[in-house]
Amino acid sequence: MLAAGFGILLLAVASPFFEALTSPSTNASGAIVWMSFDEGVLKAQRENKKILIDVFTDWCGWCKKMDKDTYPDEAVRSAIDKHFVAIKLDAESEKTVTFRGQKMTQIAFAQSAGATSYPSTLFLDEKLKPISLLPGYMTPERFSPILLYIGEGHYLTTKFPDYLAKQRNRS
Repeated sequence: MLAAGFGILLLAVASPFFEALTSPSTNASGAIVWMSFDEGVLKAQRENKKILIDVFTDWCGWCKKMDKDTYPDEAVRSAIDKHFVAIKLDAESEKTVTFRGQKMTQIAFAQSAGATSYPSTLFLDEKLKPISLLPGYMTPERFSPILLYIGEGHYLTTKFPDYLAKQRNRS
């Protein structure tokens, strides 16, 4: 009886953890669910998804503008939810992250990825290999096609200008 009670208690305590590993990248209100670096990498590996890392700093006005204007956009949210695990990374944080078995600060990770201006958006493939690093603020209209281009894997076979031209011709 004690073992059964312990099992139920363990299930109740662990459920939120396992739910976070399989939940979508947006919550019930449609807002993007930003994960910590280590949680996001683990989730992406379990779900075989690409990773979008928003590299920011607390003092960055353009980072705040992107949070306010770009990420809430429905097309942006939808593309992120469908194709990516969303991670926020503070480029000035001393917090430790683990990447490919190596521990480093968030500062060191951002620098090693080449993110030296903010905001920067880093895309990793399902095997944690870099796809692209995009520096600077992006409007929803500019960001959404990039998310689809990378998320749907077009970057593997088509140059971005050709992809955009093809999309315009479909409209």
